[in-house]
Order: sequence, then C-alpha cells, then structure tokens
Amino acid sequence: MIRVTKHIDLDENEIEYSFVRASGPGGQHVNKAATAVQLRFDAANSPSLADDVRQRLIRLAGRQVTEEGVLIIDARRYRSQERNRRDATDRLLQLIRSAASRPKARRRTKPTRAARERRLQEKRRRSEAKRTRRSPPEY
Repeated sequence: MIRVTKHIDLDENEIEYSFVRASGPGGQHVNKAATAVQLRFDAANSPSLADDVRQRLIRLAGRQVTEEGVLIIDARRYRSQERNRRDATDRLLQLIRSAASRPKARRRTKPTRAARERRLQEKRRRSEAKRTRRSPPEY
C-alpha cells in the first residue's frame, strides 16, 4: 500500500509500469537500455479513490487521461530505470494529492463604495489626459 494522504491509500497492484527505450542523447546506452517508464493508473475504476477525488483527478490530468479513464504518465528525465520509475510514481501521487484537496468555494463580493469612486476618478483622469492630446477642432 502506498500512502497518498491521511485518507487515501493506493494498492501497488493498481499501478502498472512498462519500460521503453528513451529518445535523445545518451550514446550507445540509450539505444540498448529501456530506461523510460510509462506508468498506467486506471483512475476511472480505482477503488482507492472517492468519486469527487476521481473526477478532480481526471480533470486535473487533462490530456494524460485516455477516453477509458486510464491516466498515463511518461517519465524519461533520468538515465536510470529506477529513478524514472520513482519520478513517475511521485508525479502520480502529487496529482492525486492536489485532486484530494477540495477547491475553496468562491464567495461573491461587491466592490466598496470607495473603490468604485477611485475607479471612476481614474477613468476621468485618463479621459482628460487623452482629451488634451487631441488636436483642436477646426472652424
């Protein structure tokens, strides 16, 4: 079990890793070793996540989620497979943690009377400055 938050624990069997060859520089090593990691997590059907957390996670992940609700994270930052695996897992846990925190509800507020006055005063000042830049009317 992987501890994500105080209330969320992930079963390691829910996370699937596959290893592929990374692109980019690295010489012969990069051509032989499959160091890039592709992490797959079925967010839509995970029993570890509550419904609201699941929906926020899918929305947060955006294009990383397939139509079936599988979250895919590619990690190829490091040259070793183990570090890429850890990086992918950390990124998944970070996504779940941010989805677990409920967004604060916005409370509508009105601008104060003084703020409205300042805004109108500034508009008058700008208008006056622009009016003085105009060329005088021709008679």
